[in-house]
Amino acid sequence: MLGAYLPLLILLVVSVAQAIGMVVLSEKLSPTKKTRVKSAPYESGIDPLGSTRERFSVKFYVVAILFVVFDVETVFLLPWAVVMREVGVAGFITAAIFIFILTVGLVYEWKKGALEWS
Repeated sequence: MLGAYLPLLILLVVSVAQAIGMVVLSEKLSPTKKTRVKSAPYESGIDPLGSTRERFSVKFYVVAILFVVFDVETVFLLPWAVVMREVGVAGFITAAIFIFILTVGLVYEWKKGALEWS
């Protein structure tokens, strides 16, 4: 019984050894000359302005979460669209309920003013 899991165990050991080996080799072989420019935070080639500990409005996080939610919705709907003919009416109704629930959430956020930037 345990012999069936031996290839999986070997793969796990080789993968972990490879990952550790790559980290160790890159640390040992890479040049490490610290300079002021390399240590500065990167902001698209622009000199950083202000503190890096600046607080952001909660609205940034709300928009980010909404983006992730609707991005995940797309990830779930793409496979459904590929097999739409095979799943039939039951699959269509399930997807419609899923989209309806997300639409209700979006309308709720919109009515609460979470998408307003003013």
